[in-house]
Amino acid sequence: MDIRSEPGEIGADPDLSAIIGERRQLLNLAYRLLGSFSEAEDVVQETYARWYAMSPQQQEAVESPGAWLTTVAGRVCLDLLGSARARRERYVGEWVPEPLPGRAEWIGSRSGGGTADPADRVTLDESVSMAFLVVLEQMTPAERVAFVLHDVFCHSFAEVAEIVGRTPAACRQLASSARRRVRASRAQADPAAQQARLVRDFKQAWEAKDIDALIRLLDPAVTMTADGGGLVSTALGAIEGSAQVARYAVRIADWAPAMELLERTVNGRPGLVAQQDGVIVTVAAFAVAGGRIRQIWAVRNPDKLRLWTAGDAARPE
Repeated sequence: MDIRSEPGEIGADPDLSAIIGERRQLLNLAYRLLGSFSEAEDVVQETYARWYAMSPQQQEAVESPGAWLTTVAGRVCLDLLGSARARRERYVGEWVPEPLPGRAEWIGSRSGGGTADPADRVTLDESVSMAFLVVLEQMTPAERVAFVLHDVFCHSFAEVAEIVGRTPAACRQLASSARRRVRASRAQADPAAQQARLVRDFKQAWEAKDIDALIRLLDPAVTMTADGGGLVSTALGAIEGSAQVARYAVRIADWAPAMELLERTVNGRPGLVAQQDGVIVTVAAFAVAGGRIRQIWAVRNPDKLRLWTAGDAARPE
C-alpha cells in the first residue's frame, strides 16, 4: 500500500504550493493513525501552525518541507494516541472509528453542504476499511505509527525512527509486530460485487424483519458493535452470534418503523446508512468473507456523522 499526494494547483509561489500541497498527504496519514477525521483535521492544522510559526530563515533551512511536515504530524498523532487510550476508557459504550463516505458522497464539513476540496478527502483503499482501522486500534501507539508510516506510506525505518523516537531497528520490530497482528486478524475478503450483494440482501431481510434470512447471511460467529458515545441509545457491548444479531436487528426495525436504509459506500466498502426524517442517524460498515457477514460496525454517535449530514450524502453513487 502506497498513499501518494495528488499535485495541487495552489498559488503562483512554487514553495507555497509545495507546502500546501502536502495537506492531503497529512490528512490521509493522520486519519489512519487516529481513526478520526475531525482529530486528523486538528493535527493538520497544528502541523501547519508550527510551520508558519517559524521565521522565513528557519523555513528556508528545512531541506525537505514535506518530510518536516510529516515528522511533525506523526509526532502530534503519537502524542494523541497516547492520551486516546485514557479518553476511550471513559468513553460510554464501544468506540468505533469515524466512518468515511464514498467519494461521490463526500461533503465539505465547513461549507454547509457544498462540495469538499479534493485536498480534504481521504484516499479510500484497503488501509481505511473499517476492519483494518479496528485492527490498528489494538496496537500500541508506537506500533501503529511505525506500521502505518512504513507499510502504508512507504517511509524508511530511518524516517520512522525520527518520528517515533526509537532506533530504526526498534521501529522495524514494531512494524513487524503490527504486521503479525494484521495477518492474524485478517480473513480473505470477498470480491466487492459479492460484498455488495450480501449487504443488499441484509438490507432486504432487515426491512422484511426476516430473522431466518438474516441468520443465513451472517457468519455463526458474527459480531455487531455499535457506537453511540453515550449521546444516543444503542447497545453498550458487542453482540455476538448470528441469532442474537438477527434478533437485535429486527428489534431495531420494530423500534424505528419509519427508518429508511440506503446502500452507501462506507470507508471504501459496501455499507448502509439509516435515515429518519431525512437525517442520517446510523452508518453501518461490514466485513464480509467466506460468503457471510462476519462483522458489523454501526456508528450512531452524531459527532462522528458530520460528514454524512443530509444533502449530498443522500445521493446515490
